[in-house]
Amino acid sequence: MSSKKHATLRYTSLRASIFLGCLLMFLVLGHFGVIPVVGSTGVVFLVLLAGLVSAPISYVVLAKQRDAMSEQIAGRVETMRSRTSARIAAQNAEEDAADEAARAASARQ
Repeated sequence: MSSKKHATLRYTSLRASIFLGCLLMFLVLGHFGVIPVVGSTGVVFLVLLAGLVSAPISYVVLAKQRDAMSEQIAGRVETMRSRTSARIAAQNAEEDAADEAARAASARQ
């Protein structure tokens, strides 16, 4: 249960770590001239390149964590949906009782 409890946090932190690892690798390659970097535009290019490379890596490597996160979110949505349905049913019952009371009061007059 504890592995699914923090699935979203785990997935997000691993995804950020993969991105930062790619960014660090590209910054080092840019520093040593393997990737040409000119000014701040070059740094922006390296950030975009890190995002482009880290996305498919995350998709493949983090499939298990993404599935666990999806189950966690789906469970929360289902819980919220059932609570909302119960609350709506209770409100409808209260309104029906009030309507019946009003009808009974008007029938007596």
